[in-house]
Amino acid sequence: MSQFDILKEFDFERPPVGVKFAARRPAGLTKMEPGRDFCELVADAQNGRAFYVTQAEIGCIGPLLLGMLKEDPVFESGKVGPKLGVYKTDAANRHIYEYLPRVKDDSIKYVAYAPLDKMTFRPDLLIIMASVSQAEILNRARTYATGEMWEAKGTPVAGCAWLYMHPYLTGEINFTITGLGFGMKARKAFPEGRVLMTIPKQRIPDMMKNLREMVWEPESYRLGREGHKEEMRRIAAEIQADLFT
Repeated sequence: MSQFDILKEFDFERPPVGVKFAARRPAGLTKMEPGRDFCELVADAQNGRAFYVTQAEIGCIGPLLLGMLKEDPVFESGKVGPKLGVYKTDAANRHIYEYLPRVKDDSIKYVAYAPLDKMTFRPDLLIIMASVSQAEILNRARTYATGEMWEAKGTPVAGCAWLYMHPYLTGEINFTITGLGFGMKARKAFPEGRVLMTIPKQRIPDMMKNLREMVWEPESYRLGREGHKEEMRRIAAEIQADLFT
């Protein structure tokens, strides 16, 4: 039994995708043809393909974020954003390169992708496209055992930095709403209005465990407004009685 079997119960619109960064060529996978940008590769895997890429096959800003390129004068000049209408000035666009998450060395030579049913490697990232209702369950699983605060980080452009590199480098789960990122929207990589969540490898075991243990649809979701309020009053009275008796 795979730890990911619990995810089948969601019946996602598109399958979750595993991503692995490697120094050596992944075994058993074919190379993707050139011409796809970094964000689009997730969509290709969602459509059933298992493959790997090198710098030559990754378009747009991907090689810079992966540490395959030390610098990219075109993007880092800040001149692209104003020409696209995303930023007012070069300086505003240039500012994002002060904090965009990216690998600093050249340790990554290959990136492997696979939908869950074709995944033969242990992923560094698990990327899930979910409806809002499905994402509510995932976010609840994220905090179920820790009580941590959840948050989302991103920028209007270079959404791939937050989809891949931020979770990979920090070990933090991150998410965005499809349609908010300029490049992904322009490329029509994903249907709009979905939650695109990335779970780094450090968090995968606990997330899967929490999903197996917790109640996915709490009773309050079925009771309606007044029913929920009454249930809250009952719980509060029960706790108060326990505290003061």
